Amino acid sequence: MTTGTVTIGPLQHADVPKCHEIELALFPGEDPWSENAFHSELDNGNYYIGAYAADELVGYAGLAASPHEASVHTIAVVKHWQGRGVGKLLLRTLLARADEIGVPVYLEVRTDNEPAIAMYLAHGFEHLGLRRRYYQPSGADAYTMGRPAQSV
Repeated sequence: MTTGTVTIGPLQHADVPKCHEIELALFPGEDPWSENAFHSELDNGNYYIGAYAADELVGYAGLAASPHEASVHTIAVVKHWQGRGVGKLLLRTLLARADEIGVPVYLEVRTDNEPAIAMYLAHGFEHLGLRRRYYQPSGADAYTMGRPAQSV
């Protein structure tokens, strides 16, 4: 899938060092994903995609799915690409995958991440609950959000 100058494709093991670099830049003061965590997600067959601009990884997203539900594990976009629709494109690609299997989708999002919350609400998610001190080591709270299964 392509939009403007960004192409969505499968995330590769070769992308993992850049993913970790993006994690460190975007989530200071938190516990960013390690390279091993990304390799494990890819090895376990979860659905991970990258957003590429001129062969540069500018974002990534991951979804774990079972026959009964799906969970968005991560969506991240480098700072200088934020606000250009890359996160929305990544989310829509994940949701299309979940819709292929016809399962509800769940996620957690920081309660202070207003742009992400607005994006999720615009894509049919609703607030389901609050997880106190979900993000560590900062202790930031997270909303649990869900979107009902959609038929294709």
